[in-house]
Amino acid sequence: MFQDERSIHVVSGKGGDGIVAFRHEKFAPRGGPAGGNGGRGGSVLLRASPQLTTFFDMEDRVEYRAPAGKPGEGSCRTGASGSDLVIDVPVGTIVRDRDEAAVLGDLDREGATLQVAAGGGGGRGNATFATATNQTPRERTCGGQSEARWLCLELKLLADVGLVGLPNAGKSTLLSRISRARPRIADYPFTTLQPHLGIVAGEGYRSFTVADLPGLIEGAHTGTGLGHRFLRHVERTRVLVHIVDLHGGQAGSEGPGPLAAYRQVRAELEAYGRGLGERPEIVAANKLDLGPQDEALKELRAEVDREIIPLSGVSGEGLPALLAAIVRLL
Repeated sequence: MFQDERSIHVVSGKGGDGIVAFRHEKFAPRGGPAGGNGGRGGSVLLRASPQLTTFFDMEDRVEYRAPAGKPGEGSCRTGASGSDLVIDVPVGTIVRDRDEAAVLGDLDREGATLQVAAGGGGGRGNATFATATNQTPRERTCGGQSEARWLCLELKLLADVGLVGLPNAGKSTLLSRISRARPRIADYPFTTLQPHLGIVAGEGYRSFTVADLPGLIEGAHTGTGLGHRFLRHVERTRVLVHIVDLHGGQAGSEGPGPLAAYRQVRAELEAYGRGLGERPEIVAANKLDLGPQDEALKELRAEVDREIIPLSGVSGEGLPALLAAIVRLL
């Protein structure tokens, strides 16, 4: 199951308390203060890991708690610090404070880390309070308090190319032909309910990632259908491949004609904003295997100011030209 949103509660470790202690040695009857400092509490950090693609591994756990620091010891020994708790999340995770609705960070590269809860500092033992006029101090301080906060994690896929289009335009079939990804394919709308990623080997040994994204419907920018859950994954793509069904609008087929379908999806991308309307785009006129559609292609080329590549995701016709065009834009 693809999970791209998750709320977790993180708690850092409390700092260890400093202690009051004095030396008790055979030949030092008036031994001085020897209370050690407490150890630092563990912090909670998020780390972007390429081994994860969703939040599925976090499904059964809500609270993440780092260990506390140990109290100080005699003979001026500092208590052990609590180890930091590192939580691995997918690359492309945006971290928000749930209560303040503030963005804390964007883990958009492999290995990036973000401290989300700082461990408490260790308290001071009485040895640190000794002065020339106060040689037997009995002061000490407690360790710093832990931090606790609720986090909202939101995943935005990192892909070079995003496949967009109406339901049943042929996005999943195309992805399965150009990569080893195996998304669900069927002859009814919304067979793709979650993004799928595939790695494609292009010209000149150039490889790139392609995301098959759930089909758009009218009103998606306001949350209709899969709405924002689809559109936010398009935000990070560098190139869009807009797939239209050349046989749409004909008798026996559902949905609008190719030009109307193109305009509908473009309207949703532009209404959503965040630069999607200006993203480099190739139009893939799909389903040539069902028969030539010269008039539909002519109409598209007359009205759409984009590179248009006729192809068939089923037979493979036109796929080399599409891959070459993608590599040029990348």
